[in-house]
Amino acid sequence: MSDSKLGSLAKQTAIYGLSSIIGRFLNYLLVPLYTFKICAEAGGPAAYGIVTNLYAYTALLLVLLTFGMETTFFRFSNKEGINPDKAFSTSGIAVGLVALLFVVLISLFLQPIAGAMNYASHPEFVEIMAIIVALDAFQAILFARLRYENKAIKFATLKLLFIFLNIALNLFIFFLAPGLKESHPALMGWYENSYQVGYIFIVNLICTSLITLGFIPEIKKLRFGLDRDMLRQMLNYTWPLLLLGLAGILNQVADKICYRFIVPGEEGDKQLGIYGACVKIAMIMAMITQAFRYAYEPFVFGSKRDSADKESQARVMKYFIIFTLLAFLAVVMYMPLLQYIIGPDYREGLRVVPIVMMAEIFMGIYFNLSFWYKLIDETWWGAVFSAIGCVVLLAINFIFVPRYGYMACAWGGFAGYGTCMVLSYFVGQRKSPIPYDLVSAFLYFAVAIVLFFAQKYIHLANTILTLLVNTGLFLVFFAFICWRERDLVHGVMGWVKNRRKKII
Repeated sequence: MSDSKLGSLAKQTAIYGLSSIIGRFLNYLLVPLYTFKICAEAGGPAAYGIVTNLYAYTALLLVLLTFGMETTFFRFSNKEGINPDKAFSTSGIAVGLVALLFVVLISLFLQPIAGAMNYASHPEFVEIMAIIVALDAFQAILFARLRYENKAIKFATLKLLFIFLNIALNLFIFFLAPGLKESHPALMGWYENSYQVGYIFIVNLICTSLITLGFIPEIKKLRFGLDRDMLRQMLNYTWPLLLLGLAGILNQVADKICYRFIVPGEEGDKQLGIYGACVKIAMIMAMITQAFRYAYEPFVFGSKRDSADKESQARVMKYFIIFTLLAFLAVVMYMPLLQYIIGPDYREGLRVVPIVMMAEIFMGIYFNLSFWYKLIDETWWGAVFSAIGCVVLLAINFIFVPRYGYMACAWGGFAGYGTCMVLSYFVGQRKSPIPYDLVSAFLYFAVAIVLFFAQKYIHLANTILTLLVNTGLFLVFFAFICWRERDLVHGVMGWVKNRRKKII
């Protein structure tokens, strides 16, 4: 690959990665808005439980409605003898027709479906979310087309535009609308405080619909129609990807979907709302993992598969563990401050944060370990591991949630991702062994856990003193890392000095 192409790839990777991470962070800012501003009249934590539950459904349905066609489009667009426009048109029309059929079926059978989901009193919630997920599925192929055409700027612009529109309309609904309702009742006759949850979904629908208009040039390229022979080939290729995607997403959302069935009624919604809000704090780890993924995937797939490369993967795994444990301790040590991200009615659930963050670390390690089956083209292993992890997660939820509530959800994710991680490691070491530094990994985990329990059982009445003590404990871990990884520290310091010389 030439220097110019390499530079272009790096630039586009940065744009895609930053747009996703920045977008996710900005969307993260809606959590304090919802947890502080969803009024008691609208249901409070129980109302946020409905939001958590329905967005879990949309994540699962998005995987079903796209059925791996994004990756399939890329694969077929780069095949010899295949017209990329025909591949795009076939995949886009196929996903569009499935999405349209999905919306029609939901509309025709709305009442029984809403009743089965425990939304008989608000079937419109189900219908609105069905339209949203159908549009998202169709847009997924359109975004894939932008990536294929190297239109990274347009990709990032549309992603961020959705976030900004969503935040702006939510701020209007929760900050301006209540006051305008009092001062201009004739103008704001449509607004009701008790319907705030419904407005969240309506805002999402408006934003998703508006973003679709930005794809008019790409939609025009669907004129090549649907090639039936190509579609059959695509479906043969894509069904394993669908299974892998379903197994993966179920690990992330199964607990939030099944919770309302295990603990029905308003109490179940309240517990789910508390759990969903507190999990958002732990999602800091998910953002770190995603940033790492954008940076690391091109490195692994573009490197040689030799012993030196395996040594590099082992070192990267160690550095990933170090960095995520630092992030874990930073969050738990400064929880006396971070707790104010969510409303006071939700803070009783903060005890799930360390467990969920550790589960996210396990997921990140599992992602690192997953390269062995990706590099030898045996991706079905990923579906097997993820499916087993999902079974573990669901079993813990159904057995223990009735007794322990949302704490069982947190431990279910911990056990599910932990199972995936362990299975992938042992099978991977047989298939494609990599010399991971297990001694350092276990040592760093042990020290981090000891420091976590130390801060947990040091009770000080003064918040400032608590933060000072916790800062000291965090610095102990940081100093321990610097002492153990002296070569890494020297390397980073040398790089910084070289960069300063170039700037000067």
